[in-house]
Amino acid sequence: MALSMFKGFRKPIRDGAPAIEPIWLEWLTLGGLLVFATWLLGVRGVWGLLLRSDPTGLTLVIIVIFAGATLWCGARSRELQRQRRLMEQARLRPVAGHAQHDADGWAASYWAALAASPRDADAPLDLLLEQAQGPHHTAWWVNGIQLKLGLLGKVIGFSILAIQIGQLQSFDPNQTQDLLRTLTSGLGIALLTTMVGLVGNILLGLQLTRLDRYADLFIADCQRLGLRRGGNGAGPGPGPGVGNPAGT
Repeated sequence: MALSMFKGFRKPIRDGAPAIEPIWLEWLTLGGLLVFATWLLGVRGVWGLLLRSDPTGLTLVIIVIFAGATLWCGARSRELQRQRRLMEQARLRPVAGHAQHDADGWAASYWAALAASPRDADAPLDLLLEQAQGPHHTAWWVNGIQLKLGLLGKVIGFSILAIQIGQLQSFDPNQTQDLLRTLTSGLGIALLTTMVGLVGNILLGLQLTRLDRYADLFIADCQRLGLRRGGNGAGPGPGPGVGNPAGT
């Protein structure tokens, strides 16, 4: 929904330049929906129920991890959109005019490295991949932690349930209600932690998938414009590149 909502806000394509997708606005929309859902669940008393039903604290840990990772995704989406805008500005300048500073953007540094004809021809692309996609690998690991913590809660819950059943010496029909309350506490831990872990894993996975796709398109456009610069030496920002490393 958020992806299609902001398609009309894309900047027009100029001289064959790729459109700048508003991924930062997309994340703000998702963030607003998550804040509203958090408030609604709080009003309904769901948060209190979840935290009271989980004495292990794993549910709270999963929620904190998800909140922190979501904020990181927002900062990352803003940085990727800023780099896309810097690439749009850098392509209008000659390669020789690219200052080799991080402030010029990843794309400008990549094109300048290509123009320098490094000994390792793959080094500029490797650096670009690390800048655009490297941090996402750690974020995916954090996303997996949510699921693993949910499964850990399931193991703990069923372990508590098994211990409680093993401690039963006899069955008294007059204590059925207290017995069921005691047995279902472990089952509640198992189910609630698993549910929270799965929901957090799905929602954070959606954000990371979108970031990965945006980074893939950014890298592809950097390579395409780099090949265009080196291939014909014409157009905005002529100079040596991938197709003409020696500048001849």
